[in-house]
Amino acid sequence: MFAIPPPPRYPTNSGLVATTLETANTLTFREGAEYTFQAGEGTYILRDDLQLATPPPHPSEAPVVNPNPLATSVVPPTSGVKLSLVSLNPKQVNHDLYKPHTATSSLLRWKSLGLNSIKEGKELKEIKEIKETKETKELEREPRVSIETSSDISNPAVSANGSNRSSTVRAFGEGNAALSPIASRGDGLKRRKPRNNIIKSNSSFVSRVIPHEALARKLVERDQGGTFAFANINRAFQWLDLSSSSKQDPMTKILFTKAHMLCHDVNPLTKHPTHMDVVMGSSASDIIWYEPMSQKYARINKNGIINNSAVAKIKWIPGSENHFLSAHMDGTLVVYDKEKEDAPFVSEELVDEGISIEDDDQSTLVITKSVNSTNQKANPVACWKISNQAITDFAFSPDSKHLAVVGDDGCLRIIDYLQERLTDIYSSYYGAFTCVCWSPDGKYVLTGGQDDLVTIWSLHERQIIARCPGHDSWVTAVAFDPWRCDDRNYRFGSVGEDCKLLLWDFSVGMLHRPKGANARARGSISTLSVPLLRQRTESASVINRIRSDSNRTGSIQQDIVDESEFIEHPVEPRARTAQLPPVMSKKIDEHPLSGLAFEQDCIITSCLEGHVRTWDRPREGANSSQIDLSGQQRP
Repeated sequence: MFAIPPPPRYPTNSGLVATTLETANTLTFREGAEYTFQAGEGTYILRDDLQLATPPPHPSEAPVVNPNPLATSVVPPTSGVKLSLVSLNPKQVNHDLYKPHTATSSLLRWKSLGLNSIKEGKELKEIKEIKETKETKELEREPRVSIETSSDISNPAVSANGSNRSSTVRAFGEGNAALSPIASRGDGLKRRKPRNNIIKSNSSFVSRVIPHEALARKLVERDQGGTFAFANINRAFQWLDLSSSSKQDPMTKILFTKAHMLCHDVNPLTKHPTHMDVVMGSSASDIIWYEPMSQKYARINKNGIINNSAVAKIKWIPGSENHFLSAHMDGTLVVYDKEKEDAPFVSEELVDEGISIEDDDQSTLVITKSVNSTNQKANPVACWKISNQAITDFAFSPDSKHLAVVGDDGCLRIIDYLQERLTDIYSSYYGAFTCVCWSPDGKYVLTGGQDDLVTIWSLHERQIIARCPGHDSWVTAVAFDPWRCDDRNYRFGSVGEDCKLLLWDFSVGMLHRPKGANARARGSISTLSVPLLRQRTESASVINRIRSDSNRTGSIQQDIVDESEFIEHPVEPRARTAQLPPVMSKKIDEHPLSGLAFEQDCIITSCLEGHVRTWDRPREGANSSQIDLSGQQRP
């Protein structure tokens, strides 16, 4: 007997055409205990929940569905919602309304002056005068871009005792005449903009641009001290005004064809009420330089002419008007100039110490094009191959000298990018590293990874400080809270795919407590063993002996990294590594989290499904306890 088979469960062609209907963002105000969390300083309360609309597929993306339910298909990678925040005229928040610890006011002065000492008076006045004089002479002698105060937070060039070792930071590519700027362009009104109008563009890469119908009026009437945010969600990129009462309405929404924007950054040096330079890296390897005020854009690395792998991370090089660094998923770091044309890239085959990366040697830094190259007519400016596996994240140090890079190979690399030299490699406990950041003073590096751990590394001690368990899944973002850090106490946070936000405190004063000391404040490291603290590698010992013969003044420890040879650090066993518990752990979303940012008056988190949540900091007298960061009771 013949039976008609049932229709296939997984049809090969539904015949449906993808809709082009655009969905809108929504703003929700939620209340209840589940939308708060408690830390030592008080209660954080959810201010609002902005849901970014996931765009529909592009009509050209007619999905080819495989009837095999076990089959996998190649889809554009996505990184969840990432945020780039910028304030064109930062407003002064009333610090008395929020519960800082006793050193916060000192920290604010320390950050604004680029000092890690709270001493004021003639010394600070003299330092400021010297710095202003040098900057004036530099501008008169050569149109070189100097680093703004906002990029000079907690400059480690200033030693712990407050003495200023270097008032200026060497610019990337300084000394190469081929990279010298043409002329100083003054304020934002005179800065160069991209050539193409993105609204009128007929590019096959840009699908649709939806500017706000009253964009010009919104720019005039907006809170001039408010914060702009740039956010990605799949193939959409949105420009938002977080200070607006209607923040759910994008200033501009850009939809791309097939490519997903995975990362982006705003240049803090060139920001101006009439100008912003934004760069975006895509899953298709193309990079977009976008100026939102004029709606102009340029396409860099078009069709992967220089590197055809997806861009995992992109950042402007500190103090540079034109140069930005992108991390490609083939393990390559590429420096681009926003104003240069692209040309087919041919490696210059400059290999550090003649070692080839083909043997999978992790200790190599292959310079396929040096920043000192005289061939700078076209992009790239520089190109460094550091791994055969994907780079997941990188971060510039606050002193704009070093670069921390992490990737799928489970390695944290510290690179002196000005000298194009690899100085240190640290390994994860297991699995890949997924995120990295620096402390505001540049002394510590945080990493998060697939081992579900946040790890603290000391740049100056050149060793692991502590492992921080608490997450139940991969850690996706780590960040320090500069408003609750000073030169001895640190607050940082992390988010992960377990939908949790964790806050952590540790105190430098507890790092060197004698072995066997039982009493410790919660959130401070006191269990670090004496052998681990005193242990130094043989290479580091040699470096110390070399430095002891030097006539230069200053701390030996401060200069270890700047003058050391390369060291590959073995994985420290768990028994010899301190563990730091979180001071707060809370599931704050139903979806895996992907982003974390600390602002002066709030904490902002984002997730894979488009939720951008703003958490107000505790206010004075609002269920806040009198506990400082060291865990001690305050009167």
